[in-house]
Amino acid sequence: MTLNDSSSATGITRFFRSIKGDDDERERAFTVDLATSETSSEDIEIDGKLKAPIEGEGGGGASFERYYVPIDSYEGRHRYDPKARWTEDEERALVRRLDWKICAWCCLMFFALQLDRSNITQALSDHMLDDLGLTTNDYNTGQTIFYLTFLIAELPSQLVSKKIGPDNWIPIQMISWSIIASCQSRIDSRGSFYATRGLMGAIEGGFIPDVILYLSYFYTSKELPIRCSFFWTAYSCTFIISAFLAYGILHLRGYNGWAGWQWLFALEGALTALIGLISWFYLPPSPTQTASKFRGKNGWFSAREETIMVNRIIRDDPSKGDMHNRQALSPSLFWEALKDYDMWPIYLLGLTWSIPQTPAQSYITLIIGSLGFNTFQTNLLTIPAYALFIVQLIAWTWLSEKINNRFLIVLVCQLWMLPLLIALEVLPGGSTHAWARYVLNLMLVGFPYIHAILVALTSRNAGSVRTRTVGTAIYNMCVQASNIISSNIYRTPDSPYYYTGNKVLLGLTAWNIVVIIGAKSYYAWRNTVREKKWNAMSKGEREAYLAGFTGEERGVGNVDGTGNRRKGGNKRLDFRFVH
Repeated sequence: MTLNDSSSATGITRFFRSIKGDDDERERAFTVDLATSETSSEDIEIDGKLKAPIEGEGGGGASFERYYVPIDSYEGRHRYDPKARWTEDEERALVRRLDWKICAWCCLMFFALQLDRSNITQALSDHMLDDLGLTTNDYNTGQTIFYLTFLIAELPSQLVSKKIGPDNWIPIQMISWSIIASCQSRIDSRGSFYATRGLMGAIEGGFIPDVILYLSYFYTSKELPIRCSFFWTAYSCTFIISAFLAYGILHLRGYNGWAGWQWLFALEGALTALIGLISWFYLPPSPTQTASKFRGKNGWFSAREETIMVNRIIRDDPSKGDMHNRQALSPSLFWEALKDYDMWPIYLLGLTWSIPQTPAQSYITLIIGSLGFNTFQTNLLTIPAYALFIVQLIAWTWLSEKINNRFLIVLVCQLWMLPLLIALEVLPGGSTHAWARYVLNLMLVGFPYIHAILVALTSRNAGSVRTRTVGTAIYNMCVQASNIISSNIYRTPDSPYYYTGNKVLLGLTAWNIVVIIGAKSYYAWRNTVREKKWNAMSKGEREAYLAGFTGEERGVGNVDGTGNRRKGGNKRLDFRFVH
């Protein structure tokens, strides 16, 4: 499908461009002939360090870059130049600018998401359940409804995002859910509690994979994991900042006849609405489409900088040039992505890897409160757990790339939780061990959070834009499904020490260890088989094989000379899985 084939999508896009003030000339930039690129084949050397084009394929010494040319409608096609060169210093400086302009803002948006998604934890400490006449089981049901609607909305949201662009869809989501978040201040019954939790989940669902898709337009596969760790650092910082915000806002209890938790929902929802409104005008569609009335008529980057951004992205992952950023997935592309069995090990792991820690995080304020601390002490005592969370998140994500071993770090996460859960299971009840129980729960909440590693792994192992779009959403759906499971493990009859629930968590931890080892073994085996086949091919056979893929066919495959379908994307013989 090209832009001309999608009149409805083009009409929607033009409408959004007009009200956002985006520059039409920059939007149509892909029609510019490649020869007009100001930096075409430009050789500049600084300190003897020059980023040269990729030569050869699989060590064969041949130049196969002509088989990885982006489609004509790709938004950065006018900046594509297989002979472009740049220095490492130039690239580092450019990535730092991307971090400030793109990644930092995405982190702020995630802060807003988590603020509205998790402030119910602070609301619990202000006796929200007692004020509404609800029980812990009612709360569990409400959270289950939230996660269920969040899960159901993941995939449709991602498909909408792919059609109209995440730069349009993400702000729409934010403003919509901020309205519901503020309306939570007026809930007065079990029914209204359930309704608002359901609506919040339905609107917020898909936000995370939408942002991951957006970040993939700007960053290479090697850079994405650490940026995802920054993303989830914002998630953890939200708990720390929201604890201080809650400390102040909850003191408003009684003002104007409202409880503290009502003020919390109203004010924090209004803050998200403001961030969403600014995001509508701030987010650019892609590295080559930053010009607008609000971002400046000349955009953020020079022609040379745009050339560097486009070519480093395409050289890292040629599949990113197979579709443009306003191209919807056809039913056939969607089905191809859905049945991609090579992604299933990651989905299976997504169902259970976080469950052993989630109940401790969900109930930490109730657990601390049951130890005798008041509302304000309880919120402040959660801060050390999230500070530890941040340190471990960044450190372990960085290490996974440094040692080039992701599943080993994922395994470390489970080995961290195992002794803590055993200790909680055998620790006697009573006030004598109150501080020991607090420390164990603190260590559980501050565990090695490997979600950023697995999200980036999903993106890298997708091998095509269509599988990346669908796969990221499905993985996140699995994670949300795990939240539904985990929200029903700690039950009221089992409180306050949850010995039965901890036994379940121990069993799931053991299961996770088995799945992690199995997933790593599977991807290593798949790479070994392909390596043997690829090395057995001559230079001519490799070139003939690559010549069989053009444009979008690189992602879905095509029919070879024998009439059989040659599989593309992550099924190609020259593709290697990261593990």
